[in-house]
Amino acid sequence: MRLVLISAGLSLLVALLGTPVLIRFLRRHGYAQAIRVSTEDEHYPEHEGKRGTPSMGGLAILGGLLVGYFGAHLVAWRVPSVSGLLAIYLTVGLGAVGMADDYLKIFKQRSTGVRARTKLLGQAAVALSFAYLSVHFPDEYGRNPASHAISLFRNTSIVLPTALVMLWIWFLVTATTNAVNLTDGLDGLAAGASVMTLGAYTLLSVWQYGQNCQFGEFARCYDVRDPLDLAIFAAAAAGACFGFLWWNTAPASIFMGDTGSLSLGGSIAALAILSRTQLLLPLLAGLFLIVTLSVIGQVVGFKLTGRRLFRMAPLHHHFEMIGWAEIQIVVRFWIIQGLLVAFGLALFYAEWVRQ
Repeated sequence: MRLVLISAGLSLLVALLGTPVLIRFLRRHGYAQAIRVSTEDEHYPEHEGKRGTPSMGGLAILGGLLVGYFGAHLVAWRVPSVSGLLAIYLTVGLGAVGMADDYLKIFKQRSTGVRARTKLLGQAAVALSFAYLSVHFPDEYGRNPASHAISLFRNTSIVLPTALVMLWIWFLVTATTNAVNLTDGLDGLAAGASVMTLGAYTLLSVWQYGQNCQFGEFARCYDVRDPLDLAIFAAAAAGACFGFLWWNTAPASIFMGDTGSLSLGGSIAALAILSRTQLLLPLLAGLFLIVTLSVIGQVVGFKLTGRRLFRMAPLHHHFEMIGWAEIQIVVRFWIIQGLLVAFGLALFYAEWVRQ
């Protein structure tokens, strides 16, 4: 538990103190994201006041995460686990894909960034390589970082062949990263929601470590390979995101950009996969799912009926269009996320108690 606290503390300090340094650097060089402007055919919420705000703040989140995770291991003089390194790989790899997108938005002033197909290909390359690596490298108990079984609170009886496992992991990673990316549309919204999800995975992984099968086979043990290291990783990600939120909350001094949203999505997906809680993800990342469903519903509804379900998708922009203040939307969405995360953790604990 000491390492978890060290990891969270280091990442929080790095992000909290490092983000203003990044803001000054980006402002000095004029690295600001392009803002979408309404036209006769397409109307967007009024965000003219955000023009000139630096982007690529995800670099501060990644920096805090890496310092927190590896710093905790240096303090304890222990080698990082395969599970932890794989989570780092997925997070940084997806952050690099997001960085390419931010580059076009900032340097080329192309508000849409990388083409959707190109971004999906980059995500697929990182996700599939992560999937392949995660079903290898067994420990002395024969446990791989990821299991071939679909999981809810632990592995279920549904076991997939390697090819299907890779496709399943690719789907989870792509869905989660794009869900966080869609939610990152208002100041502090995605960062605050991510802190709750990552905090939940910190608690969940600490619990799995205390009840792990490596300490002896018993009815309620969790067959997770490196739960303590996953807790250290989750704490580092939560701390970095929390420190960044100080500067990202309304009115934001910096945006996380796709560098931040894709890397946060990757860290959340990695934790769900490696902690054997894949089907619990829709609750622990519930707000991201709701926002994604609003986009799917908007597209499908328009194609089937010719009418839009919302004034604008994703969902938070709909509420902007009907006159809600930005901070009102963000806080209420945070409350929804908090309730969903609490319910997910309650179900996780109830499953352990009833056995």
